[in-house]
Amino acid sequence: MTSLEDRKKTGLVFNVQKYSVHDGPGIRTIVFFKSCPLRCRWCSNPESQAFKTELAFNENRCLGLSQCTRCIKACPHDAISQADGKPVFNREICANCERFCVSACPCSGVIDYGKTRTVDEVLAIVEQDSMFYSRSGGGITLSGGEPLAQSDFALALLREARRRRLNTAIETCGHAPWEVLKAVAEQLDFILFDIKSLDSAKHKEFTGVSTELITTNLLRLIETFPSLPIHVRTPVIPGFNDTPEDIEAISSFISGHPNVDYELLPYHRLGTQKYVFLDREAPMGDVTLSNDLFHQLLDVAKTSFKGRLDNSAQNESDQ
Repeated sequence: MTSLEDRKKTGLVFNVQKYSVHDGPGIRTIVFFKSCPLRCRWCSNPESQAFKTELAFNENRCLGLSQCTRCIKACPHDAISQADGKPVFNREICANCERFCVSACPCSGVIDYGKTRTVDEVLAIVEQDSMFYSRSGGGITLSGGEPLAQSDFALALLREARRRRLNTAIETCGHAPWEVLKAVAEQLDFILFDIKSLDSAKHKEFTGVSTELITTNLLRLIETFPSLPIHVRTPVIPGFNDTPEDIEAISSFISGHPNVDYELLPYHRLGTQKYVFLDREAPMGDVTLSNDLFHQLLDVAKTSFKGRLDNSAQNESDQ
């Protein structure tokens, strides 16, 4: 592909977040892709899952219909009614509408998750912070959702980023055809790879897919790209993988590779409110992960994993 062809390539993006320090080396800008092949019960970005734009409503920002009716007046499809002084959206009608209500809302209470952007448009935002990348060793990180689910757009974005001498990274669940992952890895300086569980049946129950493709892809990635830094992460989820046996199995599985380091991430409920915005129920409910159990599992990982264990999540959990 030529640079011009790549720059015109489009994809569906729901956010471009600046000044991240947790998603690759240095200060980074994260590009969040729509679409994911997994349906993790604990997903903190539910707006990322479907490959389509989605209407959301943050009731806390709404002025109330006694003060403002702009969204109702803006809708040409009569898809907005009212209850208890607040707007109620008929999401079946809203699915493919023009989203006039989003621009009409003065308080950004009506949200449109997902926008078609070109590679050029994305990189114009990313390059605004080039000064921070050069000083910190940072760059661009593709996230989601799952960037590999929009592989043509991801590849075009990474190729053009490298032409512009931007450091490139990706966050992936690893559930994609090997040829897609291989092509993307050839354009990367760093990869963050999730291994959630080695119990295939449990993995399918909690995410919708089994583990075989994911673990096979990771081993092939390690073998094919021995110089590519691979940061494996495991989100510790109550009732799913929060036992010493689970963490020991994963730690031992990825241990002993010089280009692989490891990190445990404590479960959090920061995305719960987004389910409310989307008029969906959070699958995990009100469960929590205790600090004591998380630290116990960190000790297991320290013993089982032969390599560098990232303890930044431990430091955050202590705060």
